[in-house]
Amino acid sequence: MQNKIIVAGIGPGNEDFITPAALKKIRAAKFLVGGRRALKDFSSAKQIICAITGDLDASLNFIREKILLGEVVVMVSGDPGYYSLLDLLRKNFPPTQIEVIPSISAMQLAFAKISLPWHDATLASFHGRQPAREVLRFSTGKILGLLTDAEFNSASISKLLVDECGWQKNSVVTICAKLSYPDEKISTVTLDEAANSEPIKHCILIVREAE
Repeated sequence: MQNKIIVAGIGPGNEDFITPAALKKIRAAKFLVGGRRALKDFSSAKQIICAITGDLDASLNFIREKILLGEVVVMVSGDPGYYSLLDLLRKNFPPTQIEVIPSISAMQLAFAKISLPWHDATLASFHGRQPAREVLRFSTGKILGLLTDAEFNSASISKLLVDECGWQKNSVVTICAKLSYPDEKISTVTLDEAANSEPIKHCILIVREAE
């Protein structure tokens, strides 16, 4: 019987938001892969671990080696189905060998924090990529949910939306940083204010028309 790669979503960060199913698999794992912070928070001394770094080939090689010996659990932040390592794993291992445990994404939590439904929102990511301008272009009633990184942050994206995508300067952006952690910070300002303020990196932006 083929050993499985378990891709366990660990939510936005705080253990309160991880599902019991994911936590059970993580704690029972002999071989555990994850980011350094996740390993610090969830691994134990009895586990054989591999930190995910910029050298993704090293993590893949660890999985290839250990999967011959038993189940490997791979922790990913947020929900595995939303911009995670799952794409890379599917390119390197048969999908039938992969089992996914879903979780709460930071995007879900951001919308929940402002009590805003997200079923009609347009979701996109600036994390290591750029969405097409048409995806970002303003239309009446449009709501954007955006992942950011260091380069494309609260300031640069706000400027781009006004300058290139037809959004008004007084449109509203909610900036959600460090969601679920003790130093979580959520602020709502105009796009013009965000564009001319200190950039906030690696956050979630929710953009909508001014009320």
